[in-house]
Amino acid sequence: MTDIDKTAGPKDTPPAGAEAVKAIPVRHYGRYVTAVIAIAVLVAIINAFAQGKINWHAIPDYFFDDRIMTGVGKTLLLTVLSMLIGIVGGIILAVMRLSKNPVTSAIAWFYIWFFRGTPVLVQLFLWFNLGLVFEYINLMPIYKDYWSSFMTPLLTALLGLGLNEAAYMAEICRAGLLAVDEGQTEAAHALGMSHGKTLRRVVIPQAMRVIVPPTGNEVINMLKTTSLVAQVQFSELFRYAQDIGQNSGAPVEMYFLAAAWYLIMTSVLSVGQYYLERYYARGSSRTLPPTPWQKVKKNLTTFSSRKVTA
Repeated sequence: MTDIDKTAGPKDTPPAGAEAVKAIPVRHYGRYVTAVIAIAVLVAIINAFAQGKINWHAIPDYFFDDRIMTGVGKTLLLTVLSMLIGIVGGIILAVMRLSKNPVTSAIAWFYIWFFRGTPVLVQLFLWFNLGLVFEYINLMPIYKDYWSSFMTPLLTALLGLGLNEAAYMAEICRAGLLAVDEGQTEAAHALGMSHGKTLRRVVIPQAMRVIVPPTGNEVINMLKTTSLVAQVQFSELFRYAQDIGQNSGAPVEMYFLAAAWYLIMTSVLSVGQYYLERYYARGSSRTLPPTPWQKVKKNLTTFSSRKVTA
């Protein structure tokens, strides 16, 4: 009986007389047409802005103006402080929402319902005009003053932005906490950990992978939302750009200048968000996503190898 070699696989060499199959790539003509149309539209838009009655030379003249730089600093400060209020408040509200106590859970639900259901600008005006309800604020021996003196533009901006952000962060944190398997909590309790220690050591570190990406988006959104506080007399980047535009006679040009600064700041924050997400993805992904520099290096290497082969 002839033995059959079960380990033998198909031969790589084609049989004698057979021609090698030549693969011909499919041509996607639609892609070329779409690319040409997109480039044509982009060129038309750029040409329209270049031919418009806009004094583009005014933008570099005021780009690093002292008032603009002060506005950039105040915008970043307001973003950081508002996000701190939002994150801390969001964590507290998320824990309250997940609590088995019906009172605290209902309070958290009502807070989230109210602040998510009303526009930020409306909330800013409400805080600014609450002097009609509370004539003065009285903290007994600590502080006592009229509401109009207490509610400064900065405090109005912080409360309006921070408390509104807390409602969104509460839902983000709650989603992150619920994403952790309940078995992790049960195992921690079986080891004798308290509920608070289980949250700090087991649940929250794993929930961060879910919490970080939307939180990064909220930071970028907060940076742009700070432009609304100009309506409650707080001077930041947009307000300074408006003032310069009115005084210099170039209001539209200053809007473009403010937009350029917002794009710069959001781009820097986006890079930070990318690396933060990459850091927290270490425990869930076998291979981390490549960094922008690694992508550029890979593309250059591929281009060079194709050139040598040709």
